[in-house]
Amino acid sequence: MKTILLATDFSARSDRALRRATLLARQVGARLVVVHVVDDDQPPDIVETERAQAETLLRRLGSTLRDVDGVSCETQVILALPFVGILEAVQAHAPDLVVIGSHRRQVLRDVFVGTTAERTIRSADRPVLMVNAPPVGPYTHVLQTTDLSEASRDALRRFADLGLGAGLRNTILHVFDAPALHLALSSAMSVPERERYLAEERDKAAAQLAQFLAAAELGDPHRRLRHESSAAHHEILAAAQEAQADLVVLSTHGRTGMAKLLIGSVTEAVLRTARIDVLAIPPSRHD
Repeated sequence: MKTILLATDFSARSDRALRRATLLARQVGARLVVVHVVDDDQPPDIVETERAQAETLLRRLGSTLRDVDGVSCETQVILALPFVGILEAVQAHAPDLVVIGSHRRQVLRDVFVGTTAERTIRSADRPVLMVNAPPVGPYTHVLQTTDLSEASRDALRRFADLGLGAGLRNTILHVFDAPALHLALSSAMSVPERERYLAEERDKAAAQLAQFLAAAELGDPHRRLRHESSAAHHEILAAAQEAQADLVVLSTHGRTGMAKLLIGSVTEAVLRTARIDVLAIPPSRHD
């Protein structure tokens, strides 16, 4: 990994993202590009004032990163809508990783849709790290998730290529379904029958996960299975908490054409509710 792009709005959320990006840059020896986007859909005087203030803040920040943290750093102010400006920076600097702060958490379930964070994740075509937790040191345990799909396999390979998991505890989680338990007839099953059926489905899922890992050449990480007894994103976050993971890796299930606007309901739900850091990785896209 050579380049990390950090998008900052100078908020407390962005400060957490900055600290994490700095830790990662020092860990892998990457250069750090810090960008701030000034909304240019405002009166010219306001745009110019905000631009000048942002340039001053970024100049100071860049000096600190270079002189104190020992990180190669470049800063840039972009005049555009926030989402558009971040994509312009991605295209200009071709980063290996984009780091952003968490979105504002509000009560409405659908408030996440359409935010700058969500638009960046679904459109940047780069791994995007959403920093939710205050960084207290390097990551120690990464929980990677897979639904055994080709998109998931490609995303996990891209994570391996980033080198962020080197030397960490590494767990692969697969949340499996037990279809018969959703059927009306399941109420007629006795407890031993339900347990026996669930054990059989778990064995099948374990064999499928082993085959998936072997075919994907992802090494031999610790394997973890969970039955989807509740919503999949609940199971993922519960597994992360039980394993004391400090980073969750998800595939965005990006596709070409209009379908690329969808990041997948499970991924979106995890991004909306997680209290630990989440790395959303799009699979490779082929024309």
